[in-house]
Amino acid sequence: MNAANDYDAFAEAYSAETENNILNAYHARPAIVALAGDVTGRRILDAGCGSGPLAAALRERGAVVTGVDASAGMLELARRRLGEDADLHLADLNGRLPFEDGEFDDVVSSLVLHYLEDWGPALAELRRVLRPGGRLIASVQHPFVDYAIQDPRPDYFATTSYTDEWTFDGRSFPVTFWRRPLHAMTDAFTAAGFRLAVLSEPQPDPAARELFPKDFRALSTKMSFLFFVVEVPIEASVEAPSGAPIEAPSEAPVESPPTAPAA
Repeated sequence: MNAANDYDAFAEAYSAETENNILNAYHARPAIVALAGDVTGRRILDAGCGSGPLAAALRERGAVVTGVDASAGMLELARRRLGEDADLHLADLNGRLPFEDGEFDDVVSSLVLHYLEDWGPALAELRRVLRPGGRLIASVQHPFVDYAIQDPRPDYFATTSYTDEWTFDGRSFPVTFWRRPLHAMTDAFTAAGFRLAVLSEPQPDPAARELFPKDFRALSTKMSFLFFVVEVPIEASVEAPSGAPIEAPSEAPVESPPTAPAA
């Protein structure tokens, strides 16, 4: 996804750090699961699956989950978690994904898109692999937070990059993010053929209150992540590589799920 972000170099440490922390285990992941709603029997692509904790949570709820990630190290950890028969693929979201048109009911992408300078190719590809009526459920760093933490502050209306230093086991690793204004995000979804269904700013899971009292109070009163549910219009047809359109199914559209519960 970003050549500057070498997740293979810190896959084990990152996976251990985010397994049970408040930001990932009690905020980002449960919010995605809540937005997904009842996933029993749904074919879900976890785009940027990392070591597989979100894929595991969705599979436990009855989904049929496929994972893709650009890091071989992360996929190795995901296979340990999900089993040798897990449907996992090494793939970059900037390129063509190894799936048929309309193969999935949902795509989930947790804290991934903010690593991409240009959302266009990735969103077009995610839309291609979704059936008409399918959903993309995605989370990113909140653009207002990304703007506020930078010094000097950039032009809010521009798409700009910044690099953070992540430290694991005493070693520092540069990680580059791309910050863009909110309207650029919604415009990118629209340009890719999606329809915005939900825009959500959920608070952490209430279960984190006793485990992380100080962090819980902070995250419950300020912005952190922004969540989207966008849908492929049910009446849409996707052009297959052969030129033959994939027609929308006759079933009723999936209702938009509720936003994740606030603490």
